[in-house]
Amino acid sequence: MSKKEKLLARLVERPKDMTYEELVTVLSHCGFELLKPGASSARKFKHTETNAKLSFHEPHPTKIIKLYVIDQVIHKLEEMGYLQ
Repeated sequence: MSKKEKLLARLVERPKDMTYEELVTVLSHCGFELLKPGASSARKFKHTETNAKLSFHEPHPTKIIKLYVIDQVIHKLEEMGYLQ
């Protein structure tokens, strides 16, 4: 099982300890790129082929992603066919 597959499987399990870096890795493997961040903690990702967009806040001071963000990402990846 590749790193991408492991991270996608972990994402689907809706972990309470997934880090921002892990989520960025998943999104990057699925074709999303981080748009230029502004002065706030809001982060926007755009799919390189379909122009689909995702936006959420980068957590701070801890790097643990909130569950509602994980749900949002799962929903978008299901819509795009990356998850069954």
